Amino acid sequence: MNTIPGIPTSFFTTQPQGVATTVQLLLLLTVLSLAPAILILMTSFTRIIIVLSFIRTSLSTQQTPPNQVLIGLALFLTFFIMAPVYGQINSSALQPYMKGKITQQQAIQRAEDPVKTFMAKQTREKDLQLFMSYGKYKAPSRIQDIPLTALVPAFTISELKTAFQMGFMIFIPFLVIDMVVASVLMAMGMMMLPPVMISLPFKILLFVMVDGWYMIVESLLKSFH
Repeated sequence: MNTIPGIPTSFFTTQPQGVATTVQLLLLLTVLSLAPAILILMTSFTRIIIVLSFIRTSLSTQQTPPNQVLIGLALFLTFFIMAPVYGQINSSALQPYMKGKITQQQAIQRAEDPVKTFMAKQTREKDLQLFMSYGKYKAPSRIQDIPLTALVPAFTISELKTAFQMGFMIFIPFLVIDMVVASVLMAMGMMMLPPVMISLPFKILLFVMVDGWYMIVESLLKSFH
């Protein structure tokens, strides 16, 4: 039988063991292809990147900091916040599976539990109930019984709401500065001068004086505990 160059012949075997290996590899490739979605929708990344985007918008600094900086900071903050979860997955699921102490199905089950626990703590009961009722799922007796098909979207909309609430609180002081500057310019008859151009240095000065980046990151870290 002809084979594709560079592809092991075990991919085309009809032996049960070979077929099982092929299926496992296909599942692994599927998981890798979904890795960006998993990072965005099942971790703290969504809340962090939205809050950081609100900061840039409220400051009216256009592309400063650049998208690459915000995404990079959000990624490392995500890794920092999710480190205990990933550590638990490594010790309870990955290492026993690599040593052959548990099966693949058991490893997946053990890996799901820490992730579900993290997401459930950040998910509003109202949001979870929405998907549980529409999916006609039975009421779970524990967190581990919540299906991911309901928990992931519930966690996502909860994160979006929390991120927008934090973004609103960030906007308030900078909005006050914009209103004050606009009022002063109108009183001086300088209506042709864009208020944003004048208020920008004051907003940056305020943000630097209160050590804004420290306060924002501190608030983000505390919001997950």
